[in-house]
Amino acid sequence: MLNQNQIPLLDALKANAARFHAPFYTPGHKQGEGISQPLADLFGKAVFRADLTELADLDNLFAPQGVIQEAQQLASEAFGASQTWFLVNGSTCGIEAAILATCGTGDKIILPRNVHSSAIAGLILSGAIPIFLNPEYDPVLDIAHSITPNAVESALQQHPDAKAVLTVYPTYYGVCGNLSAIANITHQYNIPLLVDEAHGAHFAFHPELPTPALAAGADLTVQSIHKVLGAMTQASMLHIQGNRIDGDRISKALQLLQSTSPSYLLLASLDAARQQMALHGKMLMSRTLKLSDETRTKISQIPGLSVLSPPLKEGLGGSPGFVALDKTRLTVTVSGLGLTGFEADEILDEKFAVTAEFASLQHLTFIISLGNTPTDIEQLLQSFTTLAKEYRRTNLNVKSHLWQELFTTQCHALCCSPREAFFAVSEILPLIQTNQRICAEIVCPYPPGIPVLMPGEVITKPVLDYLQQIQAMGGLISGCADRSLQTLKVVN
Repeated sequence: MLNQNQIPLLDALKANAARFHAPFYTPGHKQGEGISQPLADLFGKAVFRADLTELADLDNLFAPQGVIQEAQQLASEAFGASQTWFLVNGSTCGIEAAILATCGTGDKIILPRNVHSSAIAGLILSGAIPIFLNPEYDPVLDIAHSITPNAVESALQQHPDAKAVLTVYPTYYGVCGNLSAIANITHQYNIPLLVDEAHGAHFAFHPELPTPALAAGADLTVQSIHKVLGAMTQASMLHIQGNRIDGDRISKALQLLQSTSPSYLLLASLDAARQQMALHGKMLMSRTLKLSDETRTKISQIPGLSVLSPPLKEGLGGSPGFVALDKTRLTVTVSGLGLTGFEADEILDEKFAVTAEFASLQHLTFIISLGNTPTDIEQLLQSFTTLAKEYRRTNLNVKSHLWQELFTTQCHALCCSPREAFFAVSEILPLIQTNQRICAEIVCPYPPGIPVLMPGEVITKPVLDYLQQIQAMGGLISGCADRSLQTLKVVN
């Protein structure tokens, strides 16, 4: 057992920031002496004194032998991994590295169609061929959940030469599929299970939270420590266990994807967040779950509102694509008020200073984390109470099953690999002229960053209708060259 009280990287950074010396190395602001005054006024000088480079005492992220190595070993033990890598380019680079380390050009990888855009980037970088599975769909809530074990088994029977399976656990709504069953099926083919666990870094620290991906049998998982724990934005971790994944390939992939000048502020925040959770995680998560449970109960009692609820017990009362729910993720259905999620989001933000994580056509989703206070919760409850009383409408003019059309039908025929389409000669056409053409760019509403179109896919009318409705309702379309969505880039 390692001493989880230690924070080796943070301590080394603190000591170097306080050491008197003449700095003739990067960064150019020289521990804040050259920083602009408005920036210093906002952040204070202390943070810039700690904004250091790879000094002798601070180790090297790409070849760690000192304090970074110690910090990563402590993280491995705390999160239940055999090896851990710190990420300063978010979970995005971790997902990309996972695909690069397991798949080469022409190799098949099985993954859900509602993956994050980082997985599509991994396909483009690696040249891998995606075998997409449609996630389980809830037609009542109009929400896509997880892929199912049966779908994975069927795909592997049809594609026994696949090199890996990748899944999302939990989804952006906090829904967890049957990861243990998927791991068992995947391992029967002696290939690794990769998990995008960006929103599940807290699972290891409380028994009332869903089973962590590694404990469920995943070979690799990527976690955004900044999303739900106490690290700084962009600070994430990649963990592996077992022998199905070559750790050296992970290291080499990350060298391609991460900056050679990593921020020690981000790295130290990972070290500190790990210590905080290792020492106090259960207490912090107990408090967070208590706040969440109280909020869930009170909002569900407001007429016109409902909340996404967990199965009766993990693995029971749900469905193959929904066996558990992260209760710190609060999804409120507002369509009963005659409002879209986008309209409700705007009202809450502008009128009540309550800001959700993201909005969708019928829902608002909130992250309740260790940083939220009872005052936050009271403000949230008051805003919803007023919303239901003063902003209610008689009906909602939204086509409510667009997700079903998009992700449970064959809207997404792949004509060539994402890499081939990305690098192909392309042309830009008006949106109305792109039906049945091959897309040459990533197009996705953000958040949650799930691509509706990707390079290599045939553009269809349901997809175009969905994008236009999302835009009309106030959603943000990202990834494409034309942010106004008047044109799309297609393969020539």
